[in-house]
Amino acid sequence: MSDGGKSRSSSSFHFFAGLSSGIVSAVLLQPADLLKTRVQQSRSSTLLGTIRTIANGPNPISQFWRGTLPSTIRTGCGSAIYFSSLNALRRRAASLAAGRADAVAATGDHSSSLPKLSNTANLATGAVARTWAGFIMMPITVLKVRYESSLYAYTSLASATKDIYRTTGLKGFFAGFGATAVRDAPYAGLYVLFYEQSKRRLSALATRIESTDPSASARLSSSTSAGINFVSGVAAAGLGTTISNPFDAIKTRIQLMPDTYTNLVQAGKKMIAEEGPRSLFDGLGIRIARKAISSALAWTVYEELIRRAERGWQEVESVSSATVGGKV
Repeated sequence: MSDGGKSRSSSSFHFFAGLSSGIVSAVLLQPADLLKTRVQQSRSSTLLGTIRTIANGPNPISQFWRGTLPSTIRTGCGSAIYFSSLNALRRRAASLAAGRADAVAATGDHSSSLPKLSNTANLATGAVARTWAGFIMMPITVLKVRYESSLYAYTSLASATKDIYRTTGLKGFFAGFGATAVRDAPYAGLYVLFYEQSKRRLSALATRIESTDPSASARLSSSTSAGINFVSGVAAAGLGTTISNPFDAIKTRIQLMPDTYTNLVQAGKKMIAEEGPRSLFDGLGIRIARKAISSALAWTVYEELIRRAERGWQEVESVSSATVGGKV
C-alpha cells in the first residue's frame, strides 16, 4: 500500500473509529446525560428527586433514554470529527517536532499506537480539536439539551428545530457556544495531557511486570493495553471534569433559558448571586461518573480499533512485500 493510500485509509479509519466509539458511549450513557441536564436546569432539582419523578411517571424506560437520537448524532459525529482532527493535528505536531514524517511510530512498550507528543503539544492539540468539533456540532448540542430538559415538550427533532428558529433565529442554535468552548478547550487539553501521562506511566509499570527479559522491547498484550487505556481515561476524565464543571453548568442554563441567561459572564454572575457558588457545581457527581465512563469507553474502543487496523495494515504490507519479493 502506498504512503498516500495508507494515509487516506488511516484518516478514514480514525473517523470511523471515532464515530463507532461515540455512538456506543452515547447510547449506553444517555440516562446519565439526561439526569445531568435535569439537575442543572434548576437549583431545586436533585438527583434522587429527578430519578423518582421519571421512575414514577409514564414509560420510565423510554423517558430515561429521551434525547438518545440527538445525543447519538452529536456524540457519534462529534467524536468522529474530534478523533480524526486530533489524529491529524497530533501527527502534524509530531512530524514538525521531529523534522520528518515517519517520527510518529509508536514505541513497543506503550499501550497506545497513537503519536507521542510533549505535554504542551498534547494540551494544545486536544483543545483545538475539541473546540472545532464543538463548533460544528453546536446546533445538535442545543437540540439535545432542549430535548433532555423537562422545560420543553418537544415531540420530534423537527418540532424542536422549528421552535428554536422561530423564537431565537439562527443564533439560537449556537446558544452557549462561548461557555461550551471555554469548558471544552481546557477539558479536552487537560484530558489528553492527563491521559497520555497516565498511559505512559502505567505502560512502563506493566512492561516491567509482564516482561521476562528486561533488556527486550516488549509489546503489551491487547487486554493489558485496553485496561491501561480505560483506567487512564477514567482518571483523566475525573480531573478534567472537576475543573471545567462551572462552564458546563453555565452552558446548560444559557441553552435552556436564553432570555434569562444571555452570556457566559452574565449567567455566571446571576447564578452565583441568586443561588450561590455551589450552583456552578450542580451535576458534578453525575458528570464525573458519566464523563469518566464515556471518555474511558470511547477512547478504549477508539484505540483498540486503531490498534487492530494498524496490525491489519502491517500484515497486508508484509504479504505485499513478500509477493513482490517472490516475483523478483
